[in-house]
Amino acid sequence: MDDRRPVATHLVHQNGRILAVGDAEDCPQDAVIDRRFENSVLIPGFVEGHCHFMEGRAWSYIYLGFFDRQGPDGRIHPGLKTKVAVLNALRQGAAETRGDVIGAWGFDPIYLPDSRLTRVDLDHVSDTRPIIVTHASGHIITVNSVVLSRIGITDTSDVDGVFRQSDGSATGELTGPELINRAQRVVGESAFSQALGLSDIQAFSRIARRAGVTTAADLFSDMSDATVAAYRAAAQDRTIPLRMVPALGALLYPGDKALERLNEVKSFSDEKLYFGAVKLILDGSIQGFTARLRWPGYYNGAPNGLWYVAPAQLEEIVERLHGAGVQLHIHTNGDEATELAVTILGRVLSRLPRPDHRHTLQHCQLPDTALFRRIAALGLCCNLFSNHIFYWGDQHVEKTLGLPRAKRMNAARTALDHGIALALHSDAPVTPLAPLFTAWCAVERLTAGGRVLGVEEAIGVHDALRAVTLGAAYTLHLDHLVGSLEIGKFADMAVLDADPFEEPAVDLRTIAVRGTLFSGQYFPADAA
Repeated sequence: MDDRRPVATHLVHQNGRILAVGDAEDCPQDAVIDRRFENSVLIPGFVEGHCHFMEGRAWSYIYLGFFDRQGPDGRIHPGLKTKVAVLNALRQGAAETRGDVIGAWGFDPIYLPDSRLTRVDLDHVSDTRPIIVTHASGHIITVNSVVLSRIGITDTSDVDGVFRQSDGSATGELTGPELINRAQRVVGESAFSQALGLSDIQAFSRIARRAGVTTAADLFSDMSDATVAAYRAAAQDRTIPLRMVPALGALLYPGDKALERLNEVKSFSDEKLYFGAVKLILDGSIQGFTARLRWPGYYNGAPNGLWYVAPAQLEEIVERLHGAGVQLHIHTNGDEATELAVTILGRVLSRLPRPDHRHTLQHCQLPDTALFRRIAALGLCCNLFSNHIFYWGDQHVEKTLGLPRAKRMNAARTALDHGIALALHSDAPVTPLAPLFTAWCAVERLTAGGRVLGVEEAIGVHDALRAVTLGAAYTLHLDHLVGSLEIGKFADMAVLDADPFEEPAVDLRTIAVRGTLFSGQYFPADAA
């Protein structure tokens, strides 16, 4: 990813940093030659600019996803294609679950027509133990009657975010951060709980190593004392080859508390741990029908989604954080949410200009060309969710957006044409952590059903790989340390068994990752 020298045959590292890179003649004469990788291809360690370390925690709960998925231990968990299969897996998992709470994750009813889970379904699994099933997006949960009772929701409760049957009774589906967080607090845990322990980060790091990821952003951290202690312990753990970039979840820290907490933890930053960013979430998910869309709205006529931050309050929040020098990562799935973010940022930046702010629109899935022009004019970065094209592209055509808008989802070509700093991400555990797959999605734009969706927005292999290395590093203010193999940067690399620039683009996702080099130390992908 060094444009001036894109290919090298030798790299020298010393004290964890790159000392020389180039040909044999560029190496110091006293360098010790290591030939373990002479039949491999070394590229910069992948930088995952938007994921969640809670994936390490999620695998201790029941997986109910539609697609096959690999856990931290390497075991493949089969996808569940029917509601019957989902309920059977839930019953089996409940029988094997120790403790009071039954937690599950990965369920997505958009794949199973007319097969939504209800509290009645979950009550048949257990009507005495609390059950929380977190949907794949993380923006909806389904709970049983035990949980509804504990959080005080009845069939007559007048509460936003409670899904209801035609007779007004609560289905058990809850959406929006307030209700989801309330359920998790009352029950005490769920598969997507924000609190982390060291073992959760260790499990996540095993997934990252297998994917070739050496730097990752935990892009919504509760920043609790326990979670910060886990980050610090992981930073000191030599068996965890991962640079960590937690972003404080602003929803959890109203008013001045966000800045106060950031100031408390900044001093803990080191070469493996970087505090200082904040995550704002404006809307929900498109496939969950909770994202905010501009006209003409949802293709199937569903009502518009939710505001997670009241638009009237957003400007004050952005101005306070921006004015304090904080970098903002702003979740905007729908184009109405993106437009609001751009409008607010434009007003704040006009009053408080700040060079090199690198505020980043996360997901940012539906801007049209005019909105991309505004994004570029403000110097904003975009981290696009290209995996959506594969995992939900067919559903976006048929249910959420219709074909014309679905074709321009995650418009990486338009973003690059406007000179916007671009990253691509997985949002793991929403989709698997696999940067080669994420890059492939942006190159091929192929849906799970085999449709090429919006070929005019496809980008080349080089641009896609840049977006999951140096591009992502730029959005994290770490491009001076990681993302390319240049003198002075960390000796972090992914070890591949084939050259992604030589293989056919369609095979990009199938290239095997043999492991990672982290500060020059090798960590095989298949190590325990």
